[in-house]
Amino acid sequence: MARTRFQPDRGLTSRMVLVMFLLGLLYVAAVGGLIAAGLSWAWVIIIAGGFLLAQWFFSDKIALAAMGAREVTPDEAPELHAVIDRLCALADMPKPRVAVADTDMPNAFATGRSPKKAVVCVTTGLMRRLTRTELEGVLAHELSHVAHRDVAVMTIASFLGVLAGLVARFGMYSGMGRGSRDNNAAMVFAVVWLASIAVYVISFLLTRALSRYREFAADRAGAYLTGNPSELASALTKISGDIARIPTRDLRRSQPAQAFFFAPAAVGKSLGNLLSTHPSTEQRLARLAQVSAELGKPML
Repeated sequence: MARTRFQPDRGLTSRMVLVMFLLGLLYVAAVGGLIAAGLSWAWVIIIAGGFLLAQWFFSDKIALAAMGAREVTPDEAPELHAVIDRLCALADMPKPRVAVADTDMPNAFATGRSPKKAVVCVTTGLMRRLTRTELEGVLAHELSHVAHRDVAVMTIASFLGVLAGLVARFGMYSGMGRGSRDNNAAMVFAVVWLASIAVYVISFLLTRALSRYREFAADRAGAYLTGNPSELASALTKISGDIARIPTRDLRRSQPAQAFFFAPAAVGKSLGNLLSTHPSTEQRLARLAQVSAELGKPML
């Protein structure tokens, strides 16, 4: 974790290390499987490494583009910058870039490979709905993601899952028809294809589990930094209720950044907690009530 005044979370740190270790093993296995299937090891490493580097260095730009967001200066959004300035001074951390997405969907997210390269984005819908203290709670939550570095871990973790999915799709469309010419090659390719599907499923579940825990950790750290868990709870209640009334087409446009949002912009009913990117609103409110009790400030 970065050296800030955000409360450290050993549970989050241990989970990030475990998830990255397991995904690293899966990644190596997938690359080894492609080489064993007869693909040039040099091309496999160049392509896989190129995709990883692109995701690592351009993840912030990709996320902002997906949301149609743009960076704003203090002159363009003085109140937003003022809140972030105050929180960064309180947390003793570098100030991230600030962006705004012009959409009625109330939400926020942080992305970037390091605290010095991070960007925090809020929507115009969020700023219209929240009071200053509620907005402060949401932004403290997002800044804790940056300070804990779980944004960078999620960026890498999500890439590995996407890569495995691409391999599986490649096998589905181009590799399964070679059996008549070379049974041995077809068998090897089929094994690699099935293994890629397994890698995708496992990485999907691992990143979902990490994503849910990191939201609890960010809620707790943000509430401790501001000392106002009730304001964060109020913001969460408002946002979760209003998202349910946002048109489905707008929610679908935001899906690429789903795992990074403050609150999930889910389309349709959830398939269960195992597949969700966020814990339920009720669970988060219950955890915030515990933080409030620890701080001696009963929830309002």
